[in-house]
Amino acid sequence: MDRRHLKSRRINIDGVGDVLLERSVRAKYLNLSVRPFEGARVAVPPGITFASAAAFAASKAAWIKNRLQSMSRMEQCADHVRRTKPFDPRAARRQLIERTEILAARHGFSFRRIFIRRQRTRWGSCSHQNNINLNINLVLLPPELTDYIILHELVHTRVKHHGPAFWRELGRLVHRPRELDRRYAPVHAG
Repeated sequence: MDRRHLKSRRINIDGVGDVLLERSVRAKYLNLSVRPFEGARVAVPPGITFASAAAFAASKAAWIKNRLQSMSRMEQCADHVRRTKPFDPRAARRQLIERTEILAARHGFSFRRIFIRRQRTRWGSCSHQNNINLNINLVLLPPELTDYIILHELVHTRVKHHGPAFWRELGRLVHRPRELDRRYAPVHAG
């Protein structure tokens, strides 16, 4: 098979483990993420070789290792909750909608609609129309993290980017939001 047309490739980085290199026509730059239950991934834009992406990932080995350790703690917590507490999707949906409405009212946010889905790559997102999307698996995470992710998305109803204004606004609501983001967020929440 012609390697130029591969859509993905796995590499192994010493001390880190497997990293997925995945071709993405939507990516403009090399983009590294670590997600719970999925591991490390580099989105590789057109025109960038897998060799360049592998070198990029290797240069970020310490960061990847740190994030994988955080994800491991979160995965263990979610697995423990899943094993010890029955998962009722209807109850989970109600719980997340209720918590979002409480936090929005408490902090003066408004949103258009809320969608609860079983997402593979995100804990949450906020559309330009201020629709909030939350991953149903949030109910399996520690309440501190669930609230952080909900508040992260609510702040996006006012600030649509991750610039300084966003972090200032989130910092008014959450103690040390960047630290929480580094410790827990599998992807930027959105």
